[in-house]
Order: sequence, then structure tokens, then C-alpha cells
Amino acid sequence: MSGKRPLAYGVVVAEDVFKALADPTRRRILDELVERDGQSLFEICARLATKHGLGLSRQAISQHLAVLEAAGLVRTRREGRYKFHDLNTEPLERMVTRWLRPDVPESTP
Repeated sequence: MSGKRPLAYGVVVAEDVFKALADPTRRRILDELVERDGQSLFEICARLATKHGLGLSRQAISQHLAVLEAAGLVRTRREGRYKFHDLNTEPLERMVTRWLRPDVPESTP
């Protein structure tokens, strides 16, 4: 289990999630996916440039998306030539359940 640390009660929380959330650009990408799920790389780049003034290259945004995907926070799907990015909140929901609602039984990943 590379990149994962087992915690008490048999729950495994990915260190990758915390790493992904630590970067402000990645948090902005997640904010954009909350506002409108299923965006292409081009759409994400355009929204970050126009709404947040971020002039990052497509390659830089693609690398940020790869970190988010590795952490399980973003899922991708292909439709023809296009790749769409969807928000996946399951890793965050597991954390919330673990620390904010300890009376709820934890599910194993």
C-alpha cells in the first residue's frame, strides 16, 4: 500500500488526499468541479484563467489533475477524443465520517 497509512480502527486514509488538498491551485480546481462537474482540461484551464487569473499551462493543470486523480478526488472518463474530469467526494466523506461523526460505523475502502 504505497502512499497510504493505516490508522486506528482499520481505516486507511491516503496521505495523497492531504497532499492534494494542500495546494491552492488544486483546491481551486476542485472548486470549479463542484460548480460544474464533467469538465475537459480545456474548460478547467479557461475557468482558472478567467475566474482566478491563473495563467498556468495546460501541462501544469494536467499535472495538478493527475495528483487529484491519484488521491481519488477526481475521476476521469473518456468520450471519443475527449477526457472529462468528475469530482469524487468519497475520500473526503470517509474522513468526515471518521472524525466528525465517530458514532457512524466506518466502512472499509
